[in-house]
Amino acid sequence: MDKFALLDKFRGLFEGKQYKHRDSSLGDLVANQLYEDLVALGKSAKLVARVATRERVVNLANKAVGRPSRRGDGTLGELIPAAVAVTESGLLVARGEVANIEIGVETKILAKAMIKQIDRVIGDLGRQAEEFRKTGGNPICVGIVGVNFSPTYTSYEGSREWPTDGKKHKHPVQEATEAEKRLLAKAAPAFDEFQLLRFRATNVPPFPFEWLDYERTVREYGALLVRVSREYDRRFP
Repeated sequence: MDKFALLDKFRGLFEGKQYKHRDSSLGDLVANQLYEDLVALGKSAKLVARVATRERVVNLANKAVGRPSRRGDGTLGELIPAAVAVTESGLLVARGEVANIEIGVETKILAKAMIKQIDRVIGDLGRQAEEFRKTGGNPICVGIVGVNFSPTYTSYEGSREWPTDGKKHKHPVQEATEAEKRLLAKAAPAFDEFQLLRFRATNVPPFPFEWLDYERTVREYGALLVRVSREYDRRFP
């Protein structure tokens, strides 16, 4: 298992199973682990205490009540007085309706055909960061993007398989560096924190997974958690 819950959940999307790229709930599953990691790390005493008393919860609808906005992948905020915080086994942070957004997370995963979809992905990321901020309250906005560096990859549409061939359908490793470059230049500036998760997954049996550089990933994500914790204390005293 990985050191952090978010990394472990991300690995679990690919390892030992077929990755379903059209399942929109997968981004939520990854994003909500950031809050678990923040509380487990314990660098923000304020956040830990507020989560323990159920004053701060994760909102599964990913919206602030009474504030129209586009749905994000993961939001944490202040529980509204009329709502009930629901705890789930194995999770540190309860679920419930929120009055505001203090931390918002948007997740994207580029497994193949990266350059073909990169402009749309960058646009979606930027618009979601704007949506988080439209709710007011100066939320901390975090972007998490997985980039596949595998030498081959196969996607699925029903019973049909679509393997990369390196020509018309580029292998992930042929596009990953350029995709990463564009993400850092055009998407990262919209967020307070932006994390690239570089990995290799072929999406064919037995469905192997590996981090491109696990130690680097752990260091970068750990540093992000520390910075978000310190920023939380500064913004929400």
